Amino acid sequence: MAILDKLKLWGLKKSPWIYHLNAGACNNCDIEVLELLTPRFDVERIGVLLAPSPRHADALLVTGVCTLQTKPRVQEIYEQTAKPCLVVCLGACACTGGIFRSGWHFAGPVDKVIREVDPDAMIVYIPGCPPKPEAMISGIAQALAKL
Repeated sequence: MAILDKLKLWGLKKSPWIYHLNAGACNNCDIEVLELLTPRFDVERIGVLLAPSPRHADALLVTGVCTLQTKPRVQEIYEQTAKPCLVVCLGACACTGGIFRSGWHFAGPVDKVIREVDPDAMIVYIPGCPPKPEAMISGIAQALAKL
């Protein structure tokens, strides 16, 4: 609960806008992201909003394994974000490739794909398959506090 209180105080200064990007997920992590918007967790009441465009985002939330097909699009969307932009690798697939890391279509973990474009990118990892909403709130709150 202390993390939520810190995020509430931080959210009063600035509401962080987060752009959600599915790089090729099975949708388990995406369902958990939607759970954050339900009345149980309701991150919007503490200031966290989903951005309609990467150009308006303070953070880029990436779910899923980065495939050879989605790699150029992930890099392009990162380039469109305002800097400094926090990149949140959400779930085992985004962090390490998960069960797909030995597949022929695997382009690399999201952090390596982003670092090809910007070696100094701020990247946060929230592992899990899928991560719990509490872990997502805690990880994003701690990362945004350092931004």
